[in-house]
Amino acid sequence: MRFASLGSGSRGNATLIRGDGTCLLVDCGYSVREFEARCTELGVDPGEIDAILVTHEHADHMKGVGALARKYRMPVWMTHGTFRNARCGDIPDLHLFGTHTPAFRIGAIRVTPYAVPHDAREPSQFTFSDGERLLGLLTDAGSITPHMIERLHGVDALLLECNHDPRMLRDGPYPLRLQARVGGDYGHLSNEQAGSLLARIDSSRLQHLVLAHLSQKNNDPGLAEAAVLSACDQVQECLSILSQDSCSDWFRIS
Repeated sequence: MRFASLGSGSRGNATLIRGDGTCLLVDCGYSVREFEARCTELGVDPGEIDAILVTHEHADHMKGVGALARKYRMPVWMTHGTFRNARCGDIPDLHLFGTHTPAFRIGAIRVTPYAVPHDAREPSQFTFSDGERLLGLLTDAGSITPHMIERLHGVDALLLECNHDPRMLRDGPYPLRLQARVGGDYGHLSNEQAGSLLARIDSSRLQHLVLAHLSQKNNDPGLAEAAVLSACDQVQECLSILSQDSCSDWFRIS
């Protein structure tokens, strides 16, 4: 199994996951043209993607979902709440689920949704398994819950939000109302919160820790890395940080 980011941040998010002949896309916060260009950079034909999974309805995660689904006839999976708040037009092949729905299979990949605290209608994050390896995704959550810890326990790879440094957020350009939203219990994980979560899960199998959704105005990669390593220094050799402006390499889970 392997995964790659097409970009991560407040201006757009998309993640590809491949395993045993199945290719899944989590979110598409880019226009179709931009998405296609980034797929070319990774050597992926969008027509090969078997399904899109949507975490929530905010534009940086959903901007291109409707147009992409219509152009390539891709099945789309999202929660009932996300669909009620989505503005994505007609979806030809729509599958709705709840955040406490049991795991379901798309091709060779077993998908398990789980609920997270975020200021959206029914946000969901996911774990993915091919039967032997477990990949966890966690972004867009304002606080840590026991349920999140349980879902991410023992993952082989983890894409984890490190959105902001609290001091940079406090002293930065955001107005107070937006600061309160980002830093609140239903906003985004800070560097320290990400480190705290990492320290509370079993990371003994971790091959890749990929830091995601870093704010370009309220964070710095060096601060994110330092906070995570302070909480769990054994992940230093497997640590990577995603970019908003470029695709990552493929991360292979052996």
